[in-house]
Amino acid sequence: MTPFTRRQLLGAGLGTAAMGLLAGCATPGTQSVNAAPTIPAAGEPVRLTYWAWLKDFQKVADVWNAAHSNIQVDVVWIPGGNSGGYQKLYSALAAGGGPDLAQVEFRSIPEFILVNGLVDISRYGANEHAHLYDPTLWKQVSYTGGVYGIPQDAGPMGMFYQPAILDKVGGSNPKTWDEWAALAAELRSVDSYLDCFPISDASPFASFAGQAGAQWLRPEEDGWVINMTDEATLNTARFFDKAIDADLVTTAYGAFSPGWFAAAAKGGIASTITGSWGDALVQGVSGAEGKWRAAPMPTWGDTGFGSSYLGGSTAAVLANSKHPKEALEFAVWLTTSKEGIDAQIKNSGIGWSPNPDFIGTDRQQPSAFFGGQRYNEEVFVPATKQQNPDWSWWPVTQQSFNILSDGFRKKAFGTSLVDSVAASEQQIISVFKNKGLTIRKETA
Repeated sequence: MTPFTRRQLLGAGLGTAAMGLLAGCATPGTQSVNAAPTIPAAGEPVRLTYWAWLKDFQKVADVWNAAHSNIQVDVVWIPGGNSGGYQKLYSALAAGGGPDLAQVEFRSIPEFILVNGLVDISRYGANEHAHLYDPTLWKQVSYTGGVYGIPQDAGPMGMFYQPAILDKVGGSNPKTWDEWAALAAELRSVDSYLDCFPISDASPFASFAGQAGAQWLRPEEDGWVINMTDEATLNTARFFDKAIDADLVTTAYGAFSPGWFAAAAKGGIASTITGSWGDALVQGVSGAEGKWRAAPMPTWGDTGFGSSYLGGSTAAVLANSKHPKEALEFAVWLTTSKEGIDAQIKNSGIGWSPNPDFIGTDRQQPSAFFGGQRYNEEVFVPATKQQNPDWSWWPVTQQSFNILSDGFRKKAFGTSLVDSVAASEQQIISVFKNKGLTIRKETA
């Protein structure tokens, strides 16, 4: 992902009125928080608040609190981002309040920037810590010439599978998507699906297209350029159109839904391609210990990348924080220190560590659940180095995904994924224009 300027982010001609329109009823203000003077360190004990949807996160903060008497952190649980957490944050910001820090997904940062909801923490020395983070993740928090979040966890992708089910047809974990399709066809003879395809959630499809080399939106000096009908995306859509039409995947449920867990426990689902964080969820399959393994996700042959990413969050400093320097200090400890990373894994089941030098003590050990496999080091460490570096998130990402998901649901009524992608692109262009953002369709 390429860092870009505020002009690129907003698009040519976006003024105060358009900012208000984009933010809806949750505009923190039209005066950028980052135009104000920096706030010096307090010089006395302070209490920070952190809003997050991670479970038992206060236990993580307590590890910090025990060693840092001058900066104490209180955690408030909120629902997952688009399940209500973001609306709570926007409402608090609009009222002039909110926490010092909040969990914000990578893909949601541009939307918070557009409502002046985040502090540019490069003004408080964030770039001094950039060398501690995975470069791809650091690019995903670098916007408008500044830094708008500290990478907290990521979701490099791999394949979790049940060898015993593959053995029924003499199969092994597929290296390419063509091998994946051939194996999926064979598994139908033993009444098993290799995987599911969630037509109500376009996020996995975006990850697969990104792995193939797609870059749906990119910023230029005069606004945004969109291309969702490039060959990488259309080939991905054609592939899954064929897979669905041939009954190689089920669209009845998505990964880690109740239906998926039931099918996986009975042998009706043989694998799932998902983020590294899926390891904890796979362990929720009844009677599954020792029956699962991990492997690299299949590739698109000679094109694209070895892996992709699904999910991932940041620790972002919110606009109304009175202690941004102290908040940054805690965020860096949280995401780079052994104590912080280990505490998050133990207590909160955090996703992949953003620190390439330390994946977590527990994740360096062989896994009993995965048959003694050192899958984190074998699969996910390499995956972090094989992701599409040019993928960019954009200011209306969630609305765009909603549009695409609505289109994919029509697959059940005969509309192809290919046609839905093309139609969604036109709708997304309209959304940009309606919000005062400049956008044009890329031409060959």
